[in-house]
Amino acid sequence: MKILSIGNSFSEDAHRWLNSLAASQGVDIQTANLYIGGCSLETHWINEKENNAFYDYQVNGNDAEEKISINEALHRDDWDIVTLQQVSDLSGITESYEPYISELLAKVKTALPNAEVYLHRTWAYEIDAEHPGFANYGCNQQEMYLKIQQATKAVAQKLNVKIIPTGDVVQNLRENEPEFDYRNGGVSLCRDGYHLTYDIGRFAASATWFVTLTGRKINLTEFKNFDKKLLSKIISTVNSTL
Repeated sequence: MKILSIGNSFSEDAHRWLNSLAASQGVDIQTANLYIGGCSLETHWINEKENNAFYDYQVNGNDAEEKISINEALHRDDWDIVTLQQVSDLSGITESYEPYISELLAKVKTALPNAEVYLHRTWAYEIDAEHPGFANYGCNQQEMYLKIQQATKAVAQKLNVKIIPTGDVVQNLRENEPEFDYRNGGVSLCRDGYHLTYDIGRFAASATWFVTLTGRKINLTEFKNFDKKLLSKIISTVNSTL
């Protein structure tokens, strides 16, 4: 399976462990992420129209070794899956997606008529996040989560694409597993209030992508040097949620 994401740092988070997680499950998944930090759908649209080679081309969760344009990336391989997403602070604002996502989807379909396109449902910020975009949701995590749910559902239905529900898994962990109840002393899945932690936070996202895109449950008791109890909670939540 070959996956290309037209994204930003949130798809970077999701890709980090996907290749190695898949390998641990006997599945060959190759990934590429088009990275510009904080990149919105509008900026992707502008870059595509102007053929700007502004993107770090991150392969299999590793650091980039070259810059690339969207058009070049689309034609670099016979991608099975292409993902799109809105920048995090606008992800719960439905009107911010158009016309940019429809235009990008058309470009993807022209270049890769057999590829399946997914919309990445990203996660709400941590309760004490200092990101200025948190104000779009009254600095309320639950409000942001619900708005992201509503917006991505509406957009996915309009475009007839599927959703990768990373935001649902993250919120499920926060609300239903005491270990991740940050408000009451649990660990945060975010390292800075909005990006996922380098270990278990990113693993939760990669695990969500793996199960969503392969339809397979994860069978794993150890991964890298991650905390086994937290890892087990994440795997159980992902397997039961999806």
